[in-house]
Amino acid sequence: MTDPAIRIVPSVLPADFSRLGEECQALEKAGVDRIQWDVMDGRFVPNLTFGPDVVAACRPLVQIGFEAHLMVVDPDPMLPRWVEAGCELVIVHAEACRHLHRSLETARAAGARAGVALNPATPLSAVEHVLDLVDLLLVMTVNPGFGGQSYLSSMEPKIAAARRMLDDRAPHVELEVDGGIGPVTIAAAAAAGARTFCAGSALFADRTDMGGAVGRLRSTVEETLRRSADDSADSR
Repeated sequence: MTDPAIRIVPSVLPADFSRLGEECQALEKAGVDRIQWDVMDGRFVPNLTFGPDVVAACRPLVQIGFEAHLMVVDPDPMLPRWVEAGCELVIVHAEACRHLHRSLETARAAGARAGVALNPATPLSAVEHVLDLVDLLLVMTVNPGFGGQSYLSSMEPKIAAARRMLDDRAPHVELEVDGGIGPVTIAAAAAAGARTFCAGSALFADRTDMGGAVGRLRSTVEETLRRSADDSADSR
């Protein structure tokens, strides 16, 4: 039986952009929990991806949820468009918002769950005063802007600190990690405290066995948490 608290959330960044609708359907069939849309503006990060019309075109093709990861400068004016396009969770970057509190309120007022992301060099203190407005905290385990980067294991103490902060002050908030997540790295991220995992290249490496890839990631997390629980019980 799978743990409902564990979520596998693929990014569509490695997908075939000419077949995005079919790629979303393949991900849903593979058993993912929702789909992340990496929105890049060429300013906050050195890359461009897609706009809300692309997301809206794919929305009727699948039932699972969409999250928009907005790697954009000053996201507020466009926030309602992403919700209208079908993203029920909108994630902004603390570094990109002039007034983070206002940006999170804007997302919620538009009818979305609100998330906040932190780049590797940004401390947790940047979000500790907005936890009442947050449904998800995303700790980046790469510098944003490109897929296929190597996981930064140096972020594990930050993930662990985020886990403690949320358990103490906002236990309802999801803790997600994004960047370099795959079969080798997901266990360490889970052991540090993450429960939602954004994976990209690891799921698209073999399109003939995408379901198997999702299952293996989920099983690795479940085994890691079981082992951790057993170790805690033995130490008592």
